[in-house]
Amino acid sequence: MIMKARLILALAVSATAAAFLTGCETPLPAGVEHGPNGTIAYDVLIEASEPGARIEANGQNIGNTPVHLKIFGDRDGTFHDFGSYEYIIQAFPLTTNQFVQTRVFRTGRMFTPEDHIPTRIYLDMNQPPQPYPAYNPGYYGPPPVYYGPPVYYGPRIYIHRRW
Repeated sequence: MIMKARLILALAVSATAAAFLTGCETPLPAGVEHGPNGTIAYDVLIEASEPGARIEANGQNIGNTPVHLKIFGDRDGTFHDFGSYEYIIQAFPLTTNQFVQTRVFRTGRMFTPEDHIPTRIYLDMNQPPQPYPAYNPGYYGPPPVYYGPPVYYGPRIYIHRRW
């Protein structure tokens, strides 16, 4: 009787452990493109006030506006961390009276915040660029205060001489 109870308990524990270790994954809708590291593809339309502006994404030329950009992101609609803190999209002007436009999105690297992937990006080439603060991904808050080198309070040796 006791052996049967132990056997049933062992089977129940092993079945529960197997259920937790296998995990569950919600199936994706049909037609969703899979990417590396469990990501899915998002289509982003990039437009500019001046059609034909050259667009770069993370330093790679992707074409002239209007252009569709495929971004591989997490299933919750945020940027995936592929090894950098930021995903940068830049538009370069066609004439001298226009400005370079830059959009910076955070990827969530090293527990930093992550941004959602937009469905459309509009870049007004006639607006001056927004001033971005210096971005230090690993530190938040005011800079630390230093008072000088550390002071060593080790053992002291006193030598007394008698004349």
